[in-house]
Amino acid sequence: MKICTFNVNSIRARVDLLVKWLEKRGNDLDLLCLQELKGQEKDFPLAPFQELGYNNVEIYGQPRYNGVALCSKNKLDDVQKGFQEPSWDGEKRLISCQVKDIKVINLYFPHGDLRGSEKYHYKLEWYDFFLKYLQENHSPQESMVLAGDFNVTLEDRDVYDPELLKDSIGTMPEEREALQKIIDWGLVDAFRYCYPHQEAFTWWSYLGGGIWKNQGMRIDYIFCTRPLLDRLVDVEVDIWPRRRRKPTPSDHAPLVAFFRD
Repeated sequence: MKICTFNVNSIRARVDLLVKWLEKRGNDLDLLCLQELKGQEKDFPLAPFQELGYNNVEIYGQPRYNGVALCSKNKLDDVQKGFQEPSWDGEKRLISCQVKDIKVINLYFPHGDLRGSEKYHYKLEWYDFFLKYLQENHSPQESMVLAGDFNVTLEDRDVYDPELLKDSIGTMPEEREALQKIIDWGLVDAFRYCYPHQEAFTWWSYLGGGIWKNQGMRIDYIFCTRPLLDRLVDVEVDIWPRRRRKPTPSDHAPLVAFFRD
């Protein structure tokens, strides 16, 4: 099974790019975990995905902001949209399902803001609440994948210039600590497991031609529990959709993990 996570930064703006990219790859992906849809379910362009065989689509969206979706060639079971907690589900940031024998949670973590701001506190509180959600609803012994935009770099090597970006959004020690607590629950960073020494980024600013200078950050991840490690074959950042001028790209690149059945 090939599982992809991709922050599309508006599904309607990116659908042509997605179709071209999937066709270029030979339509080899089984499950797409999409984030930042910026639209409601009625706004989602279903037809192009269905034509490519993604006949199982679940959408959890809202107007203009956030939103996550699962597009699968395989049947989706046990679909859950949100935490089922009204105080945390005003922003649509989590959707989960069972695909064959793998539990998949697709996540769009808050971006945050400068230290001390309301958005800064909300981001850290969201991390804490999600960890509590994992602890109360799941086990590290499950075959589970967490995929999405986590809006945090784990280490300095996940940033193109650690000194320039030190203590900024996505590199603050308290943000990294919050993400590390989730990993310590029982997860493995799939890319870093396969490539312990390789530099790779998944996000580049639209400003200043960062994609052409490789001035990026690694903030999109596929994490898995240890029971899946012997089935993990490879992980890749597919930079082709980001190195486009037309159709206009997202500021993220897709990350793809390949698990054996």
